[in-house]
Amino acid sequence: MAEHRASVVVNAPVEQVYALFSRFEDFPKFMRFVREVTRYDERRSHWVANVLGRREWDAVDAGWIANRQIGWHSTGGLETAGRVTFWPLGADRTKVEVTIAYNPPASLLGDAAERLAAGRRFDQALRRDLANFARMVAEAPPGALDPTSSAYLFRGGAAATGDGRARRAQEHK
Repeated sequence: MAEHRASVVVNAPVEQVYALFSRFEDFPKFMRFVREVTRYDERRSHWVANVLGRREWDAVDAGWIANRQIGWHSTGGLETAGRVTFWPLGADRTKVEVTIAYNPPASLLGDAAERLAAGRRFDQALRRDLANFARMVAEAPPGALDPTSSAYLFRGGAAATGDGRARRAQEHK
């Protein structure tokens, strides 16, 4: 399995960062390689991403510790697993560390592509996406970081979604 790691410091309390990052369905709004995440229930989800082409998988949440860690592993489709840890750095700063592992598709050909260039591009995208998350949190107006608020930053039409449009599957009804 190929493994990738990145971290970022977010200017917000650990409880808030944990709450925002545990909403997988919002990932496409700040992570370029994640196209769609659909929650089946409180523990299971379906993912669509561009990882050496379009890939899909079902995942189950695993190893969650409130305000400390979230994790997942695939149960079908692309073989993948990951963990995000949250480290408070004071009252209003949190370090987020992400580890993502996946089995490159197409066996030997996928392994070669991962070693040659795809892995480097994935690392760069992951670092850029985490920086984007931290920037959006830092620049959020009051009330925009409460997922129950109508002013929630990651809703469709918010500036954080880039073009002002959320993907169809991400629209909140």
